[in-house]
Amino acid sequence: MPDREDGIILCGGLGTRLRPVSDGAPKSLMTVSGRPFLELLLGQLLRYGFDRVILATGYGATEIRSRLGDTFGGLNLVYSVEEVPLGTGGALRHAARHVRTTNCLVMNGDSYTGVDLAGLIRAHVETLAQVSLVVVPSDERGDSGSIAVDDSGRVLQFMEKGGHNAQRYTNAGIYALRSPLLFDIPSDVPISLEREVFPTWIQTGVFMKAHFHRGQCVDIGTPERYETAQFSLADVERQAHRTDYGTRL
Repeated sequence: MPDREDGIILCGGLGTRLRPVSDGAPKSLMTVSGRPFLELLLGQLLRYGFDRVILATGYGATEIRSRLGDTFGGLNLVYSVEEVPLGTGGALRHAARHVRTTNCLVMNGDSYTGVDLAGLIRAHVETLAQVSLVVVPSDERGDSGSIAVDDSGRVLQFMEKGGHNAQRYTNAGIYALRSPLLFDIPSDVPISLEREVFPTWIQTGVFMKAHFHRGQCVDIGTPERYETAQFSLADVERQAHRTDYGTRL
């Protein structure tokens, strides 16, 4: 079995809200600071020592594969293509057959958080969590998931898109989890990881732990945020060109 955890990027969304500025391009290929947004995420994984990433694609799958091919730097790219929209949970379940490692890292393909991914994996293993979620301080957005945690950091409640004001932290869309859990997700049916899978896991006693990050989560989900990301992620792009790839797993 490989020593390093597999990564999974969920990048199959339709990007409906971005249509006014995307001209129909896949959201993950929208240009940010001169490069496709997906390349920023791949660069982050590369800097933290990942060597194999599964791209869970749907809409625009052919364009994504044509752009990236089978490798990115030192990353081997594997493609999981959904024929019909399956939602974040369904896409993750569809990609499960490609996972080779005991734990894996899952990232949303339309947001960037500069968290230490190696530190996340270490904490996930050391705390014996089944799922570790990166959370950031709450902001004023009403369309992002929010969670409640106890004093030990255990996730008590997950509320996606609507319960923001009642909770303390915002979901950053980055998760470390034990790979066998992926097969507990219903297969070949549309299902939301945030609205359905996570709340069910909490109710059934799955140990879900918050991993706190003090920085911001930058997403490109709307034309306004996409425009803001051009500036807020400029430093990330410069870092992607450095030869120092940071802390290895």
